[in-house]
Amino acid sequence: MPTPVNVAVVYYSSTGTVSTIAKAIAQDAEHAGAQVRLRKAAELAPQAAINSNPVWAEHAKATAGIPEVSPDDMVWADAVIFGTPTRYGNVTAQLKQFLDTLGGLWQAGQLADKVYSGFTASSTTHGGQESTLLALYNTVYHFGGILVPPGYTDATKFVDGNPYGTSHVSGQGDIPVGEQTLTAARVQAERVVKFTRAIKAGLAAEN
Repeated sequence: MPTPVNVAVVYYSSTGTVSTIAKAIAQDAEHAGAQVRLRKAAELAPQAAINSNPVWAEHAKATAGIPEVSPDDMVWADAVIFGTPTRYGNVTAQLKQFLDTLGGLWQAGQLADKVYSGFTASSTTHGGQESTLLALYNTVYHFGGILVPPGYTDATKFVDGNPYGTSHVSGQGDIPVGEQTLTAARVQAERVVKFTRAIKAGLAAEN
């Protein structure tokens, strides 16, 4: 029987692009045999800001039923796949706020030896996708996590071209998530589950 694997997909999304990718990665991880929790970061923006953008307001209503992430989800997970749109080449405040609450778990060593990976979206091709994922992965190093990026490990990765993680160019919200991004999401999710299972089984054998 395959080693059971718990995967938490933890993301922030304002207008829905990253949310769409998060749901795809969660489904792909399930298809690869993992138990999955899909969790969103809590919103920090004031309601007035959300209401000023009809797409943002609609997405907030549409995803109201998705649970907000808690530290317990990090403890439960063998692997965590983080998703964030780029904000000036960096992680969104909403996801960063959650990461900043994890000091107690970090000090207790409960974030170490887990697999981590990430995905993102930007308005333009050079809008900060790589720097956002690299900034996110700096946190993984401090956790003592095991980084599993997609790399160029599948022929399709030479099409989307991003070895750091699944990414999407959304324009002004008018470029929907398509097959290229969904394929990248599947490759990344399957790779995360594969290596998480192998690492977990190996650690169990040593003990």
